Amino acid sequence: MSLVRHNPWSLFDQLQREMNRFPMKTTSEDNGDVVTSDWAPAVDIKEEDNRFLLVADIPGVDPKDIEIHMEKGILTLKGERESEKKPEREGYKRIEREHGIFYRRFTMPDGVNPEGIEANSKNGVLTVVIPKAEAVQPRRIEVN
Repeated sequence: MSLVRHNPWSLFDQLQREMNRFPMKTTSEDNGDVVTSDWAPAVDIKEEDNRFLLVADIPGVDPKDIEIHMEKGILTLKGERESEKKPEREGYKRIEREHGIFYRRFTMPDGVNPEGIEANSKNGVLTVVIPKAEAVQPRRIEVN
């Protein structure tokens, strides 16, 4: 008899992966436009002492086709991966690589510095550095 380890969260993880495969429709608060996403890149977000680090897998996306906006505490990643010009999928047995527009939004916590955000793309990995704002230091007020 073999011992099988049960992970009660595996079904939720599977549901999340399946939901990420379907196009999303999001209403933009700015002008009411509906943005449709053909695919969603995988993203890791890490908090460090003085910054947040967002890393997204976007292979095949030209850096000039990526838009990053920070407005009202929401970081938006938008871009497009062009599909290869192939004759009507001739001879293909399986096509899994997603093409088209991607759109992701992340609510950032209070205390980030939107002016200092930097981004770069290398080897299909987008790295966005979001610095934390200098914390307001408490000061003691003398009572006279």
